[in-house]
Amino acid sequence: MAGIGQGPGPDAVFAAKLAEGVFEIQKCGGCGTHVFHPRVICPACGSADLGWIAPTGRGTVYARTVVRRKPERGGDYNVVLVDLEEGVRMMSRIDGIAHDQIVAGLKVTASIGEGAEGDPAVVFRPEGEAN
Repeated sequence: MAGIGQGPGPDAVFAAKLAEGVFEIQKCGGCGTHVFHPRVICPACGSADLGWIAPTGRGTVYARTVVRRKPERGGDYNVVLVDLEEGVRMMSRIDGIAHDQIVAGLKVTASIGEGAEGDPAVVFRPEGEAN
């Protein structure tokens, strides 16, 4: 791992990995804590020994909301908080399901999709659905 202040920051590394079709989160080599959002220091123990690992991609919806927009402005979209099996919480969206079917406790699987600005982003689908 590059030392603090050397090379691209962790947000840039995360974005570059997504652009290559790879979803990874950090894991602390000091205490084993999984970390998301990308950071330079482990929030649990303060170690700078953060490496990148591929999570299972499986998670559970913690909470959701639906942002209402007129159809000519792109229509409604959902925003969810998902707890990954590794113990981190991510904000994202769920594709492939009606907004009113998204409930807390829904099992989901991560994939790489398109974000609001057209850039790669982690999105979720109900568990068992093809990506």
